[in-house]
Amino acid sequence: METMRKEETNQEKKKNKGVGFWRWTFCSVILRLFLISFSRNLNLSSRPEVSTPLTSLRRRSMYHGSPLLLSLLGPLTVKRIEGQPDHVLCSLLFVIADIISAMLIRATGWKLQMSYRQSLKALDIVNVLENSDLLPSGDIAALVYLWNPFTIVACVGLSTSPIENLFVVLTLYGACTGLVPLAAFGWVMATHLSLYPAILIIPTILLLGFGPDAPPRKLFLQNGFCKIGDNNTSDLHHKQEEMIHQSKPQIIFKWRPVILFLLWISLWSAYVLVLCSMSVKQYSSLWEMFQSTYGFILTVEDLSPNIGVLWYFFAEVFDFFRNFFLIVFHANILFMVLPLAIRLHHRPCFLAFIYVAISSMLKSYPSVGDSALYLGLLVLFLDELADMQFSFFIFCGYVGVPLLSPVMHNLWIWRGTGNANFYFATAIAYACLQIILVVESVSAMLNHDRKLRERSATTLQDKSVKTPQDEKS
Repeated sequence: METMRKEETNQEKKKNKGVGFWRWTFCSVILRLFLISFSRNLNLSSRPEVSTPLTSLRRRSMYHGSPLLLSLLGPLTVKRIEGQPDHVLCSLLFVIADIISAMLIRATGWKLQMSYRQSLKALDIVNVLENSDLLPSGDIAALVYLWNPFTIVACVGLSTSPIENLFVVLTLYGACTGLVPLAAFGWVMATHLSLYPAILIIPTILLLGFGPDAPPRKLFLQNGFCKIGDNNTSDLHHKQEEMIHQSKPQIIFKWRPVILFLLWISLWSAYVLVLCSMSVKQYSSLWEMFQSTYGFILTVEDLSPNIGVLWYFFAEVFDFFRNFFLIVFHANILFMVLPLAIRLHHRPCFLAFIYVAISSMLKSYPSVGDSALYLGLLVLFLDELADMQFSFFIFCGYVGVPLLSPVMHNLWIWRGTGNANFYFATAIAYACLQIILVVESVSAMLNHDRKLRERSATTLQDKSVKTPQDEKS
C-alpha cells in the first residue's frame, strides 16, 4: 500500500510539474507577442547590443548574413506604402524559432539526464542527480532560455539570432538522439548562417561516437577490473561481465554514425551551395558571397560599436599591424579547441556549451542572442555545476552590465557627455564576466568528476572488504 501511495504521489508531482512548465511557456509567448505590438516604440532593432551586420535584416544593403535568410525574411521587412515596416510576420517566425529551440533544449536535457543516470547505476553510484522537489534540468533550461531577457530582446528586436540558435540546438539534439541527418543539417545551416559554429563538429562527432555525456571512462574500466580481481564466485563474475558489457558503449568509439555524419554534411553542403548560387545569381557569384559573409567576419571591416571588444581594438590599431592581430584574435578560438576536447571528451555536450560561450565572447560581431544560447545550455548541467563558485557575482554581473551598456551608449552618442571609452568599458566588463563563467564552469565540472572518482573508489573499497559469506547473507 505504501509503495502504491508513493507511486501515486510521484505521478501527481510529475503532472503538476508538466502543467507548470507549459503554463510558463505559454506566458513567455504572450509576453513576446505583447512586446512585439510595442516594438516600434521600444526601437530595439537599432540597438548595437542586438543589431549587428550579421543579424540585422533592417540594414538590408549593409547586411552580411546568409543570402538564403535574406531572401526568405527580407520581403517581410520591406516598408509598405504608408512607410511602416511589415515586421509582424517576421517577429512571429522568431517567436516560433524560440519555442522550437526551447523544446529541443528540453528534449536534449531529458536525454542527457537519463543517459547519465544509467552510467551512474553502472558504477553503483545511485541517487546523485535525483531531486524530486525541482523540475528536471531540461525543463529548467528550456524555461531559462524562453525567459532570458537576452532571448526576448533578440526576438523582439528583429535579430536573426533565434534562427541561428535554433540550428545550433538542432545539431546537439540530433547528435544526442542519434539522428545523424538531422545533426548534419543543423551543423551545415548553423555554419552557413555564422562561421563560428563550425567548431561544433568536434563535440558533435564525440556525441555520435561515444554517446551523451557520461562520467570519465576510466571509472568503468577501474570498476570492472577491480570487481573481477576481488571476487571469485560465479554469480558475481556474471554480474561483472554484465556490468562491463553495459559500460562498453561508453568506452568504444562508434565510427559508423560519424562516417554517415560526414557524408550527410557533404550532401547538405552541396544542397545549400546550390540554393545560394540560385539566390545570388542575379547579383553576384558564390565567391563574392563568401567574401561578403565569411570574409567580412574574418576581416572585421565594420567597426560600428557592439558588445564585443574587437571593434574598439581595430579602430585604434595601426594598419601595419592589422593583419597580424586579425590572425591572433581568430587563432585564440582555435588554440582552445583541441585542449578542451582532450580534457572534456567524455562530456561532449558540455564541451559544445564551452565552445559556444568562447565563440560568443571572441567573435567579430557578437550580440545578446549569442549569450542567450549558451546561458540556456548552461542550465542543462545544473546538477553537475551546483558547486560552482562566484555564482552570485556572475549573476549580478549579467544583470548589471546589460543595464549599464545602454546608459553609456546614450552618454556617448546622444548626449555627448562621454566618449567611446565609456561604452567600451562595459564591453570589457562583459568579456570578463564571460571568461569567469567559462573558467568556473569547467572547474566545477572537473571537481564533479573528481567527486565521482572518490565515490566510486569508496564503493569499490567497501565491496572488496566484504566476505563472500556477508554477500550471501
